Amino acid sequence: MPSGFMPGSAADETAASPDDRRALRRSLLARRRALPADEWARLSMVVRGLLQDSIPRLAALRVAFCWPRDNEPDLRPLIAHWHRQGDPGFVALLPVVVAADSALAFRAWSPAGAMTTDRFGIPVPASGEPVLPQALLIPVIGFDAAGFRLGYGGGYFDRTLVSLRPRPLAIGVGFELSRLASVHPEPHDEPLDLIVTEGGVWRCAGWTGDGSPD
Repeated sequence: MPSGFMPGSAADETAASPDDRRALRRSLLARRRALPADEWARLSMVVRGLLQDSIPRLAALRVAFCWPRDNEPDLRPLIAHWHRQGDPGFVALLPVVVAADSALAFRAWSPAGAMTTDRFGIPVPASGEPVLPQALLIPVIGFDAAGFRLGYGGGYFDRTLVSLRPRPLAIGVGFELSRLASVHPEPHDEPLDLIVTEGGVWRCAGWTGDGSPD
């Protein structure tokens, strides 16, 4: 597994101020939404293959993923495969927004389970007790070599990573078109442990090599 990021591959854009971050978020979202459907499907398949082959222990953990929106990588086929595989340690989870300015909760998901939509129109399990994840597959709008991500701006995953003990393995998933020279993280931004794109699997500062962060 690569220990760092490919030199020279980051875009020139940076997000040095709140206004910069908002403008950059819009620009990166537009770039990702413009992906043709066949290219989005191809890139998603590559990302899924790298997750499966490079981090096989995910198939035995409680793994939270996100229902894809705005051309995020589609992880559903891989999650469904792990569900069918039936490792007794595996549980697929989806995040649920409990309230604004709070951490996320997580409910178990299965392909046949009843679904509803949250306040943002994103599918979530219709019911279920909260389950603590051991790994989070977190979509990125932008990311940099230090392992910081640019998200949608709500801060939900940052608050969640701070609140959960033990801290789950935090894996950013995205495409190379989202790579930045620097996100210029704010004080509340939580770094990721790994980032996976179609270009590879990249270790960040918290990765110890044994499948869990420091």
